[in-house]
Amino acid sequence: MSTKAETTGGVTIVTPGMAALDAASTRDFKRQMAPILREHHRVVLDLSQVAFVDSSGLAAILSCLRELNAAGGDLKLCGVSAAVRTLFEMVRLHRIMDILPTREAALAAWD
Repeated sequence: MSTKAETTGGVTIVTPGMAALDAASTRDFKRQMAPILREHHRVVLDLSQVAFVDSSGLAAILSCLRELNAAGGDLKLCGVSAAVRTLFEMVRLHRIMDILPTREAALAAWD
């Protein structure tokens, strides 16, 4: 469950190395995200490897967004599967964060 982070053009792209962002993995996700969020304020979360998100996963992503917003930054999502996108829409999180289809689109959204 290794999270990968790479920076390009002042934007950090984070790819969680887990198939599910749920109660079992949220603690690791938050632990791995903490140093990234402290150092980088323009973050794209690439969820292309994440097939399932539950309420604790949503809370963890929302926590990342709040931390970045408090520091003057923002969070954008990309690579979101149809099932995960449906969950975001059901709880209306798609209204408070940008969800883009690809990394390229997410990076372009910063311009």
